[in-house]
Amino acid sequence: MEPKSCCGVQRESIEKFPEPQEITQSKTFSKKRHRDNLITIPKGTFLMGTDDEEGYKLDGEGPVRSVNVDSFAVDRYTVTNEQFKEFIEETGYKTDAEQFGWSFVFHLFLSNRTKKDVIGSPEGTPWWLAVKGATWEHPEGIGTSIADRMYHPVVHVSWNDAMAYCTWSGKRLLTEAEWEYAARGGLVQKRYPWGDKLMYRKKHLCNIWQGEFPTNNIGKDGYLATAPVDAYEPNGYGLYNVVGNVWEWCADWFTNEHNEKKDNPIGPKIGVERVMRGGSYLCHQSYCNRYRVAARSKSTPDSSTGNLGFRCAVDID
Repeated sequence: MEPKSCCGVQRESIEKFPEPQEITQSKTFSKKRHRDNLITIPKGTFLMGTDDEEGYKLDGEGPVRSVNVDSFAVDRYTVTNEQFKEFIEETGYKTDAEQFGWSFVFHLFLSNRTKKDVIGSPEGTPWWLAVKGATWEHPEGIGTSIADRMYHPVVHVSWNDAMAYCTWSGKRLLTEAEWEYAARGGLVQKRYPWGDKLMYRKKHLCNIWQGEFPTNNIGKDGYLATAPVDAYEPNGYGLYNVVGNVWEWCADWFTNEHNEKKDNPIGPKIGVERVMRGGSYLCHQSYCNRYRVAARSKSTPDSSTGNLGFRCAVDID
């Protein structure tokens, strides 16, 4: 299948934007934080990737290959607004969205007030709008708030921002191989973290789009935008929302030509875009079904959107 782009967008798609300032940090990040919800993933071998007919070959989802992964610990949930707020308050860190002065917001979430702050839209994905003042703390732009979403995943964070949080918390981002291994939850070559069928007994198991994309989301799964990080049932390893809800940054540079390394593979040493996994609340079965566990996407390290977050990992000593 030819890949369609609906829920990923990059800063470079907007021709004019402010130059980012140099990011300064108020103190050395050395403390270990937010470790209450870590889950140990056992060492093992799994079949990574897919040759599924629903997959996107041009995204580099295949071929299926055997991969060995050492044991590591991973966050049960994606990083929440509450956790990220603690990081910001302690360090004074300014995210890329704050440095640039704008971030991408999905068009249905704009009010009459915030529509005045639109500075552009990427060609090919007009549902994404570059909105002045949109940040992790103001997800839909100036005047909006995370006050009632503290247990939702933080969004409008770039790969750079995620790395800064990881440094502060004494954690790291998952490699792409670790992410898929953990997301599969012990199942072998299943389409989703729970099996091959999208729904179970007419029950929604993840937060994705229902309706006609991109104009009408009827929200049968209970949410139009982000859901709380513990919504729905966890996978076999106890991880929540590894597909749907928000995309998750991985450590690797993106490539669709996989190397032959079998033990703890990582992406190329250099690149332009970083890996994103898991899909988001904007993914739709008939348009962009990247909420499959083998699906992958990419974006530049300074890009941020209203459907992109992250979770962290730590090494097992």
